Amino acid sequence: MGLRLLYLIFCRLLGWLTLLGRSSAAHKAEILTLRHEVSVLRRQVERPRMSWADRAMLSALARHLPAALRRHRMVTPGTLLTWHRHLVRWKWRQPPARPGRPPLSEEIVALILRLAEENPTWGYVRIQGELRRLGHRLAAATVRRVLRRSRPPPALPASAR
Repeated sequence: MGLRLLYLIFCRLLGWLTLLGRSSAAHKAEILTLRHEVSVLRRQVERPRMSWADRAMLSALARHLPAALRRHRMVTPGTLLTWHRHLVRWKWRQPPARPGRPPLSEEIVALILRLAEENPTWGYVRIQGELRRLGHRLAAATVRRVLRRSRPPPALPASAR
């Protein structure tokens, strides 16, 4: 998208450079032609559709117009504000990637289970400390949640079956 905008700006600059070599009669003829095209566009029933590149170019050039021409341009300040509102509305309409924290990787879960299995006397805080020493930052509550989820529930007594 940015590359296309740069291409259009480059083409516009080349067009302006070619204007330097023209005579004043050619300039006047081009201005009259462009004014006529604008008047034809204003008479159309449908509004002309502009691409994002047209909008960007007109928005950027709008600042450099003399005050007398600003009143008669195709893009009014209200139009620019409307484009901005649509852009903001579109941005906030996008759903977030995923609410909450990212899930633990299988590697970390396997490491927690291995540490708990090889060291049955360690508690949650000790396992958390060992993981921190290995470069993994987790809370003790996360270690507890992983261990509780992975351990099978206690067996029911024979009388309860």
